[in-house]
Amino acid sequence: MTDRPITLLSDPRVAAVPVIDCGEPLFDLRKLPALLLDDRQADEAGDYARLRIGLTDRLLVAQSKLPPGLRLLVVEGYRPLALQEKYFSRYRDELRRANPAWSEEHLRIQASRSLAPPEVAPHVCGAAVDLTLVAEDGVEVEMGTPVNAGPEESGGRCYTHHPEISAGARANRRLLCDAMSGAGFVNYPTEWWHWSYGDRYWALITGAPTAIYGPAGG
Repeated sequence: MTDRPITLLSDPRVAAVPVIDCGEPLFDLRKLPALLLDDRQADEAGDYARLRIGLTDRLLVAQSKLPPGLRLLVVEGYRPLALQEKYFSRYRDELRRANPAWSEEHLRIQASRSLAPPEVAPHVCGAAVDLTLVAEDGVEVEMGTPVNAGPEESGGRCYTHHPEISAGARANRRLLCDAMSGAGFVNYPTEWWHWSYGDRYWALITGAPTAIYGPAGG
């Protein structure tokens, strides 16, 4: 897929990171018109539109770093634990049916390429955001795959640094990476659209001593 080393969320080092939750509340992005919000993952409770308030501030910083004519489009933020468990189990079961010889541990690792194990999931903490870029007319720019395209259906092109995407998509991913990284986020490298801050994965990648966001209460 890529020559770059990838740390998956199933890595035991992620679960070993201690959490000292700072107590920040979740904020509803629908109250912030400066950020565009897509409704493809909308739920009745509006959870998809919520993030820890510290991430909201950082998204505004990231957007300010984009070239003129481009904006962030937020697709999903907070995800309740029960929903994360449902998504993870469903994908793991799909992989099990397609690969009956795989062990349970290998299934867990492979499933974590696309969905975080619930116990360490950044979305459950309100600490992760799935997003893309749009032009001034609101149309999404070319990113190589749709948001949430899995490894199987995309031929691995969902990996942030996959070599087999167009030059335009590669350039747009670089713009997104520069803006989000510049605002303190870390990318999950199997999903170009997934960025987090303050969770266990962020702490492991950045060397922070603890995560500052644990599972949010909704």
